[in-house]
Amino acid sequence: MLSITAVLRAKPGEEAKLLSALLDVAAHVGANEPDTLGFHVSRDLEDPVVFTTYERFADRAAMDAHNGSDAVARFFSVARPILDGPVTLHSCEEVEAVKA
Repeated sequence: MLSITAVLRAKPGEEAKLLSALLDVAAHVGANEPDTLGFHVSRDLEDPVVFTTYERFADRAAMDAHNGSDAVARFFSVARPILDGPVTLHSCEEVEAVKA
């Protein structure tokens, strides 16, 4: 299992636009990417301009298909001008997952 964690910071006043763009990607994933096993969008409790995604993929092909999708390209075309700094990405091999 592979995962990506992304941390994104919107410019002040652009939070709703960034959230909408993230939710558009989530909708695309749910409708079109069966091997993307999870796509979670979170917002920081103390700093509402900071968002995090946690994405889980069955394999490298699923991750590559997601990253190369039109939905991700559309997201970045919307997000680039409203991001406050670079996106922090961590691509990982999942070591353990516990369902509580």
